[in-house]
Amino acid sequence: MIRMEELMIKHIVIWKLKESDGESVKAANAKKLKTDIEALKEEIPEIKNIEVGLNMSASDQSGDVVLYSEFNSLADLEIYQNHPAHQKVVEFVKEVVSERRVVDYDVKQG
Repeated sequence: MIRMEELMIKHIVIWKLKESDGESVKAANAKKLKTDIEALKEEIPEIKNIEVGLNMSASDQSGDVVLYSEFNSLADLEIYQNHPAHQKVVEFVKEVVSERRVVDYDVKQG
């Protein structure tokens, strides 16, 4: 039997930013998105780990920004998603993102 403390929810999001804004604006939007998301760790205690990466690949299939985060439960993930600080970031995302992919999964620790 798996104990609750052995579960962890992984939340991964990949964003493609709008091309219409030009490369310099697109790069600035990517950096702002990274900064804003990383700042959520200080505001939302349910986040156990959070990393945001900016793409270095020249592939047409690549995204521009990736989020990797961890939560103890689906309930904690839901708290994060509904938190006012996260919702403020979502408003910015809706302005600058053309495409979004997400995967949430659980893993057994140890």
